[in-house]
Amino acid sequence: MIDTYNDFGELSAYHLEEVDYRIHRREVDSRYAIMAIHGGTIERGTMKIADLIAADDYAYYCFEGIHNASRHLHITSNRFNEPRALEVARSVDTVITVHGAYGQAREVYLGGLDEELKSRFIEALLSAGFAARPDPSPTRQGRGKSNICNRGRSGRGVQLELPRGLRKSLFIKPSFRDSTWQPGERLQDFVAAIRTALD
Repeated sequence: MIDTYNDFGELSAYHLEEVDYRIHRREVDSRYAIMAIHGGTIERGTMKIADLIAADDYAYYCFEGIHNASRHLHITSNRFNEPRALEVARSVDTVITVHGAYGQAREVYLGGLDEELKSRFIEALLSAGFAARPDPSPTRQGRGKSNICNRGRSGRGVQLELPRGLRKSLFIKPSFRDSTWQPGERLQDFVAAIRTALD
């Protein structure tokens, strides 16, 4: 996806909070933060997935697009510098980001610099019946130091890329015209697998 804006400073000069986007965050004393920086109508389903993974146990952040034409609010992970997101990242050791990818594949692609945690995620997801592997896309490796997933205190994090086909399978009758999806049983399995790896 080609971004309209280079960073949050540019985006905020043209768009208003609570009109075009919302910021969600929960502060929790935890090693981990779960983030969806392209939530709401930007990459549908990612906000709900991140929220359920975090629950009341891990710090949570979401940048939510709130109208149907909000894909232009996408800022790539290496340039995502919304101040509250950076505050949340600096408050934890490790950031895990949840993203939506194109395509009908039903597998999880993993990037980021935390190789040990990536391996734990893959093992837990495979055990739960999900296909999971390191991200094959050269543009989604998540290895940049400025990538929001690598902005925690450890300097290493993980990004989870969920293709559209997988995201649709996790919800009951999802509509890509409606960001209020109802979680399905398979989403519970996905969330449980991720939380098992974190625990």
